[in-house]
Amino acid sequence: MMNETAKQRRAVSLRHRLLAAMMGPLVIPALALGLIGWVLIADVVRRTSDRVLGGALGAIAETVQVENGEVTLDLPPAAFGMLENSERDNVYYRIAVGGRVVTGYADLPAPTIRGLPSDQPRFRFAEYRGQPIRIAEIRRDLPRIAGPVVVQVAETLENRRALERGLMTALLIGEFVLMGIVLLLIRPALQWSLRPLAELRTVIEARDTRAAPDLSPLQTGPLPAELQPLSRSFDRLLARLDYATTGMRRFTADASHQMRTPLSVLKVQVALARRGSHEALREIEEATDRLERLLTQLLALARADEAGKQPPFERIDLREVSQAVISRRIRQAIDADVELRLDCEGDGPFCIDGHRTLVFEMLSNLVDNAIRYNRRGGEATIGLEMREDHAWLSVSDTGPGIPAASRDHALDRFARLQGEQGPAGSGLGLAIVKAVVERLGARLELHDAAPGLRVTVTFIASQG
Repeated sequence: MMNETAKQRRAVSLRHRLLAAMMGPLVIPALALGLIGWVLIADVVRRTSDRVLGGALGAIAETVQVENGEVTLDLPPAAFGMLENSERDNVYYRIAVGGRVVTGYADLPAPTIRGLPSDQPRFRFAEYRGQPIRIAEIRRDLPRIAGPVVVQVAETLENRRALERGLMTALLIGEFVLMGIVLLLIRPALQWSLRPLAELRTVIEARDTRAAPDLSPLQTGPLPAELQPLSRSFDRLLARLDYATTGMRRFTADASHQMRTPLSVLKVQVALARRGSHEALREIEEATDRLERLLTQLLALARADEAGKQPPFERIDLREVSQAVISRRIRQAIDADVELRLDCEGDGPFCIDGHRTLVFEMLSNLVDNAIRYNRRGGEATIGLEMREDHAWLSVSDTGPGIPAASRDHALDRFARLQGEQGPAGSGLGLAIVKAVVERLGARLELHDAAPGLRVTVTFIASQG
């Protein structure tokens, strides 16, 4: 009990499971969006800043001219004004002809001239005076100048980083706001979506308030497609429970009704035996036999009627079962002066798939009826026949038989067509046969045997 309680405490509620299942797929795209946003923001900031840096480089490079064989330039203030920002980034420049620095910061990292294309700006990251910088550089080949002219403009990266941080912060704030809105909206959405489940629980719990157990199908109205299999399974469980409960009540009622008469006879005969009646001892023995037979048949009927999961079928040889039944009933046949025999075609096995105990009880009751309702000197025959994929088991007698109009009624419980004038019995033999046949998926037929009655059971032959 404590283990069950502990398991229930550890179990996560369905609402929390759904919330986690829905939020999980949202968090993963949010992380992916943040990563993609970070990459895009870095690319946009780099492109935008490089465009400004390239504009300043172009403005300076255009002022580079040749006068009297010398390189001259006029640094425009507007070029450096483009690079001004709130972060106060440091700006550096360098103009060199060949390996000679004309002006600017001589220690600014110089490019490899061979790899620098002519009149096309190039951008690269470098480190200068302990700080990361972005360098824009261009090569110009001027007439009457021996070496190429290299113009470089560089700036530190504080402004770029501040812009990236601002945009990324705005993106993250937007994602968190959206996630918060989703959380606020998802809880009522979950409550609304789980309402049919709560209604189904209410319908089930309402059964506990009734005095008598209600095992009828649930009246839930329209259900979502996901809950319909659960409702159908629960209805099937209720139907099986109702069948089992009905069978138990019926068995109890049958037993109490049928045992009342032999018990009353026993009580009377015991009283007579105490007074010294020897005839009473014989009556007690007969009443005990009837009571034993009744209990045996009631138990066989309950076993044939029991609901629930079918045990696995086994391969059964009808010839072997028939011989076992004859061994049990041979003494009864001798006492009734009835010839009991087995008639089967061929020497091979007559195999079916079923439950041996049930087949044995069914055949035993058929043979018991064939002996009990036969005439003295008559015959009771068990017939076996196998053709293609079917096996036939028949029991015939030479008694009075059963009229065609009464055969359906003869299969009912406690049906005694000859009343109290007929042989002693409980009227359960054919009811047991009918219940076993239904459980084994066979077919039961009653025919005239001219004279007598022939009961035929058709099975599907075993394929093993």
